[in-house]
Amino acid sequence: MNEIAQWQLQPLPISGLCYFDNALWIRLEGGEGSVKAARELLGGEEVAGQFWQQLREQQLPFFSLPGTLWRISLPSDAPMMDLPGEQLIDWGGALRWLKSTAEDNQIHRIARNAGGHATRFSAGDGGFAPLSAPLFRYHQQLKQQLDPCGVFNPGRMYAEL
Repeated sequence: MNEIAQWQLQPLPISGLCYFDNALWIRLEGGEGSVKAARELLGGEEVAGQFWQQLREQQLPFFSLPGTLWRISLPSDAPMMDLPGEQLIDWGGALRWLKSTAEDNQIHRIARNAGGHATRFSAGDGGFAPLSAPLFRYHQQLKQQLDPCGVFNPGRMYAEL
């Protein structure tokens, strides 16, 4: 993760960074000369662009692994985390996809302790991080102001809203 953070500080034409299956995938986009110079500096093998499309559409083998799919948003410089399950790191470290059978509260706690939050992407109730009492009251008041009739996605994020 430290090397990724250093690359992001340089004027490299990096448009995507993903760590998956013990491999770092780097997408370079830009002028021919700058892409060529970046390839020489970074090294690695050139691969077809279908990887990025499969990632975007959640069609990589990772997304078919058993377990609940979690989307964990973190600061991009967050270190590698000992998460319970298999993970795919995207957006240069700011997005961690996790396949896990761990309890919801454990995933939420790990994400919160790392300065982020977790959202369950698989089917089920309660996928969003629990709100503190003051923040929940704020959400209730905001929902009442913006949706006084309660017609916009009632109960979608939280059953009580």
